[in-house]
Amino acid sequence: MPLALYALTAGAFGIGVTEFVIMGLLLNVSASFGVSIATAGLLISGYALGVVVGAPVLTVLTGRWPRKTVLIVLMAIFTLGNAACALAPSYGLLMAARVLTALAHGTFFGVGSVVATGLVAPNKKASAVAVMFTGLTVANILGVPLGTWIGQQLGWRATFWAVALVGLVALAIIAVLVPKDSQAPEEMDWRADLRAILRAPVLLGLLMTVLGYAGVFAVFTYIAPMLIEISGFAPAAVSPILLVFGGGLVVGNLLGGRLADRNLLGAIFASLAALAVILAMMTPGLHMQILAIALVGLLGAAGFATVAPLQIWVISKATGAGQSLASSFNIAAFNLGNALGAWAGGAVIGYGPGLRFVPLAAALFPAAAILVAVVASQNRRAAVV
Repeated sequence: MPLALYALTAGAFGIGVTEFVIMGLLLNVSASFGVSIATAGLLISGYALGVVVGAPVLTVLTGRWPRKTVLIVLMAIFTLGNAACALAPSYGLLMAARVLTALAHGTFFGVGSVVATGLVAPNKKASAVAVMFTGLTVANILGVPLGTWIGQQLGWRATFWAVALVGLVALAIIAVLVPKDSQAPEEMDWRADLRAILRAPVLLGLLMTVLGYAGVFAVFTYIAPMLIEISGFAPAAVSPILLVFGGGLVVGNLLGGRLADRNLLGAIFASLAALAVILAMMTPGLHMQILAIALVGLLGAAGFATVAPLQIWVISKATGAGQSLASSFNIAAFNLGNALGAWAGGAVIGYGPGLRFVPLAAALFPAAAILVAVVASQNRRAAVV
C-alpha cells in the first residue's frame, strides 16, 4: 500500500478519537457544567447529527475543489473544532463546537475513500479503504482509552487539546504525502450527482449500511450493562474486554477489505450473515463469561468486516463526480445506523423483554440487510441482462 494511504489513516485516527472519547468523559463534563449525565450524553447525539448533515452538504460545497485541498481544509476544521471544545466556557458552546467538528467527519471519510481507491490498483480498492478505516479502529483501541486517561488526570479539556494536536499532525502528514489530483476535478452538478445517488443500487447500499450498523450499535451501546448484569463481570473488567472488541474491529476491517477485493457481493453477504449469527448467539452466550468475551471480539470483527464492502459498493454504483457525494452519504448512513440501533436497544430494554434479549432483537437488523442485499443482487443481474 502506498505511503499516502497511511496519511489518510492518520486523519481517520484523529476523527475516531474525537467521536468516541466523549463517552469516557461524560461524568467529567457533566460535573464541569453542572448538567445531568443524560444531558451530557446529548453531546454524542449532537456529533452524530453534525456528521449526517455535514457529510452531504460539505461534499457538495467542496465538489469543485481538488480532493487534496478538501482533505486539508477538513482537517483544519477538525483541529479548530477540537480547540473550540477545549476552550468552551459553557455546555451550549461545547455542543456547538462538537457539531462544528463533526461537519468534517463524513466528508473526510467520503472523499478520503475515493482518494484511497485512486491510489491503488483496481483489485486493491476495498483493501485501501480498509487501511484508511484502520485509523478508526486503532482510535478505539488506543486513542479513546488514552484520551479518557488524559481527561481523568488533567481534566477533560486537556483531552481535546491533545486531539487538536493530533489533527495538526495529521494535516501536516496529508499535506506532505497525499499527491495532488492527477487531473482537474470534474465540473460538479450536485443535482445530477443527487440523481445518481437516487439510483436503486446506491439507495439499496445505503439501506444495507443503516441496517447493518443498527445491529452493531443496538448491542454495543449497552455492552457495559450486559457484561456486568448478564455475564457477571466486575465493572473494572469491562475496559479490558472492550480491548478485545477493538482487536476484533481491526481484524474484521482488514479481512472485509480483502474479501471484497475478491468478491464484493459475496463479502457483503458473508459479513452480514456472520454479524446476524453472532448477535443471535449473544443472547444465550452472554451467560458464560469465556464465551461472552469471545463473542464481544467476534462482534467487533463481524461489525467492521461490513465497512469496506459496503463503502466500495456505494462508490462503485455511483457515477463520475457523484462518487464523493455517495461515499459521504454512506458515512452519514453509518451514523444513522448508530442512532437507530441505540434507540432500538433502549426500546427493547424499556418496553420489551429486557436487556438480555437486546442481541437477539439486534440480529433482525443484519438479517433485514441480507434481504436488501438479495434485492440488490437481483437488481444488478437485471441491469446486466
